[in-house]
Amino acid sequence: MTARPGNAHQARLLTLLRDGGPNSRVQLGDQVDLSRSKLAVEVDRLLETGLVVADGLAASRGGRRSHNIRLNPGLRFLGVDIGATSVDVAVTNAELETLGHINQPMDVREGPVAVFEQVLAMAAKLKASGLAEGFDGAGIGVPGPVRFPEGIPVAPPIMPGWDGFPVREALSQELGCPVMVDNDVNLMAMGEQHAGVARTVADFLCVKIGTGIGCGIVVGGEVYRGTTGSAGDIGHIQAVPDGRPCACGNRGCLEAHFSGAALARDATEAAQQGLSAELASRLETNGGLTAVDVAAAAAAGDATALDLIREGGNHTGQVIAGLVSFFNPGLVVIGGGVTGLGHTLLAAIRTQVYRQSLPLATGNLPIVLGELGPAAGVIGAARLISDHLFSPA
Repeated sequence: MTARPGNAHQARLLTLLRDGGPNSRVQLGDQVDLSRSKLAVEVDRLLETGLVVADGLAASRGGRRSHNIRLNPGLRFLGVDIGATSVDVAVTNAELETLGHINQPMDVREGPVAVFEQVLAMAAKLKASGLAEGFDGAGIGVPGPVRFPEGIPVAPPIMPGWDGFPVREALSQELGCPVMVDNDVNLMAMGEQHAGVARTVADFLCVKIGTGIGCGIVVGGEVYRGTTGSAGDIGHIQAVPDGRPCACGNRGCLEAHFSGAALARDATEAAQQGLSAELASRLETNGGLTAVDVAAAAAAGDATALDLIREGGNHTGQVIAGLVSFFNPGLVVIGGGVTGLGHTLLAAIRTQVYRQSLPLATGNLPIVLGELGPAAGVIGAARLISDHLFSPA
């Protein structure tokens, strides 16, 4: 896709068609502050670019029937969500409907060259299935801080070898299309905002608990990234004074006390010390433990597993309580791999937030699990690149 909207009015029309689907000129006119003649000019210019196409006649509203328009159904976006231990790749249309989605295990510590070889192979597989002849743009999420304007990871604690790697430039050359790069939790927030639990909320926090912990901050419907792109790095807020050493070099960080890796470590210690027969059995069978094993043990009623989840939820809730008092969001979404721990985790987080934050901030504050699961990141990635391409050049 080489065309871009020529002005803010055209950009607004493209966004409305993306988020609301095909619509008539009359109904679009009801949503934008344009005269009928000016609207007609802007729609005709978009039709000339090929970004939108005619889509038949709209239902009658009592007079001459208006024409429907829609985003070009041939447009294709690639959404890539790179996690610490797996990667998701999806193809969407311009309305961000997922047409195909692949997930594969992968270790981000193998470095950017190996990871992107796998990403490109997955993208090629989706193309070969007939979903796309090529991509008009790609959004990429990585599990670490990103200098957003350049699309470059900066000193990511769990991504050795990625510091300064030109992700956007390298992938753009390989894919032959524009690429945008962001932190994975920002993309999760954008996915939940577009198609998940945060559809109707303008100000919310999206906390991702996986191998690491991060927070997407949405203000007035837009992701807030901070001055350099590191906003929301809550995994490295101190949760326990003089606590455990963290990969970032500090001690007592939330991530060091409750994340997928921390939970697996604590569960392994408990099993080796004979504190849980259920975890010990799983350790012997599998040769290692993960958050999935802790969730299964908790579901079976194992007291040690339940205690580990509650303790981690308490630490997380303490940090979120501070964020809630500071930011006063309308919603807190909890997502990521560790959310398989379910309502035991959610209850512990809620307890701490409702106990520690002021009633004015929490009196009408839902704290909920995300709706989309792994799909949130790839939908958010497609939303990221569409935001870029649907903005004036």
